[in-house]
Amino acid sequence: MTVRTRVAPSPTGDPHVGTAYIALFNRCFARQFGGQFILRIEDTDQTRSTDASEQTILDSLRWLGLEWDEGPDVGGPHAPYRQSERGDLYRRHAEQLVEDGHAFKCYRSAEELDVLRAQLKERGENRALKPQDLELDAAEQARRAEAGAPYVIRMRVPVDGRCAIQDMLRGEVELDWALVDAQILLKSDGMPTYHLANVVDDHLMEISHVIRGEEWLNSAPKHKLLYQYFGWEMPQLCHMPLLRNPDKSKLSKRKNPTSINFYRRMGYLPEALVNYLGRMGWSMPDERERFSLDEMQAAFDIQRVSLGGPVFDVEKLSWLNGQWLRELSDEQFLQALMGWAFNREYVMSVLPHIKQRVETLSDVVDRAGFCFSGLPAITEADFEHARYPAEDMKVWLQFYLWACEARRDWQRDGLFADAKTLADALDVKIKDFLFPVFVAVAGTSASFSVVDSMELLGADLSRARLRHAVEVLGGVSKKQTKKLEKEFSSLFQQTD
Repeated sequence: MTVRTRVAPSPTGDPHVGTAYIALFNRCFARQFGGQFILRIEDTDQTRSTDASEQTILDSLRWLGLEWDEGPDVGGPHAPYRQSERGDLYRRHAEQLVEDGHAFKCYRSAEELDVLRAQLKERGENRALKPQDLELDAAEQARRAEAGAPYVIRMRVPVDGRCAIQDMLRGEVELDWALVDAQILLKSDGMPTYHLANVVDDHLMEISHVIRGEEWLNSAPKHKLLYQYFGWEMPQLCHMPLLRNPDKSKLSKRKNPTSINFYRRMGYLPEALVNYLGRMGWSMPDERERFSLDEMQAAFDIQRVSLGGPVFDVEKLSWLNGQWLRELSDEQFLQALMGWAFNREYVMSVLPHIKQRVETLSDVVDRAGFCFSGLPAITEADFEHARYPAEDMKVWLQFYLWACEARRDWQRDGLFADAKTLADALDVKIKDFLFPVFVAVAGTSASFSVVDSMELLGADLSRARLRHAVEVLGGVSKKQTKKLEKEFSSLFQQTD
C-alpha cells in the first residue's frame, strides 16, 4: 500500500499555526514510508472563502518548507484539489445515498429544528436529533417540494448503541451513537458539508491515513458510517492532540498569536517555527530540542506522539528561535534580516511616508522604527488623554479590533472607514478615536497616518498590536466580552 496523507485547510482567514502543525506531521508520516503528501483546499464555505486567503495559506506553508506533492497549484492525478470545483461529485454521491436509503431529504425549517430540540430537552432526552425526529411523511414532503421549499440532505444514523473507532494513538475508542446527529451532507445551496466532502475526497484521492486534530474524533462515527454506506475501505485514523495555550485552553488568537504570518512578520525563522511545532507532542529519539525538518523526517515515528495537550508557549519559541539565529553565520544573519524587513520592496513602501517628516537620516529610526519591530513597548501611561479615560480607549480598541478581524481586504481606505463608522456611532471625534490606535500600532501618537501604517504592517501584525494594547490597558474579561460584543453589534447596525 502506498502511504498518502493530506492537509485540508479552509481559506477563510489567517493561515493558522494549527494548520502548519497538522501539515508537518502528515508530511513527516508520508515521507517516513516514501509516500505522498497532498494539499487540498476545503472552500465549501462560499461566503467566507477567498482567493487571497488560499494564496496566503500556500505561501505560508511554503515559507515553512512544507511542500506538497499534489495540490491546487501543482496539479496531480486527482485534480481538481479545490472542493468548490468538485460540486458535481458531491451531489452525485449524496443523491446515491438517498437512492440507497442511507440519507433523506429534510425540509425542516430552522424554527422547526429549534422546537424539536426544545421538546427533547423538556422530555429530558440527552440525545441528538435523529431521522425519526426530522423526516416528514411522504404527503408533507411532496407538498413542500411542490411549493419549492428548500431542503438539505441528511444521513441516517443509529439511534443507540456504541461505535468503535480504531485510532493509531488511542487504540479502540467507543463513542455513543445517541450523541451523533443526522448530519447534513448537502446544504440547501447545493454545497457539501465537511463530512461528505471529506469522505468522498479522501476515498477518491486514495488517502491511506487521515492525521487530523482530536476535535474531529467525535465526528469519526459519521465518517465510518459513510464509508460503510458507500462500500469503501476507511483510511486509518490518527487524531493529534490539540495545541494549547499556557492555561491549557485550546489555542486561540485571544490568548496567543495563531497566524503563521504573525510569526513571520515578527522575525522568527521558518526553521525555528517548524522545529517548535515538531516538538508539540513529539520528541526526537535522542530528546534533543533543536532539529531540522529533514532530521525530523528521518527519525519520525508517529507512535512517539504524546497525547497530553502540547502547550504553545511563545517565550519558549522565542528562546528556540534565538538558538537558530546564533547558529547563523554573519552573512546568513544579514540575509535573514534583509529577507525579513530590510529588503528593497518593503523599505521602498515605507519611505514615501517619512521623507517629508525627517531632516537627517538618523531621524528615520524615530519616525519609522515601529515599521521594523515587533510589539511596541507601551504602558498604560502612553494612553493618557485630556478628555477620555483609558477604560474608554480600551473599549474603542476592542471594537476596532473586531472590525479589523472582520475585514476581508486590508487597505487604508477600508481601515479608515471602519474607524470613522465606530467614531460616529460612539459620538467621538475621529481624531480622538484614532489616538489609542496610533499608540497601539506605532507606540506613539506622533506618527504618520495610522491606517497607512497598518496597511504597511499587514493584518496579522496590526491586529496583534491592537490585542497587545487591549491587554496593556487591563484586558477584557469573558463577562465584559459578551457585553461589548452586543454593543459592537448594535453600533454597526445603527450605521447600516
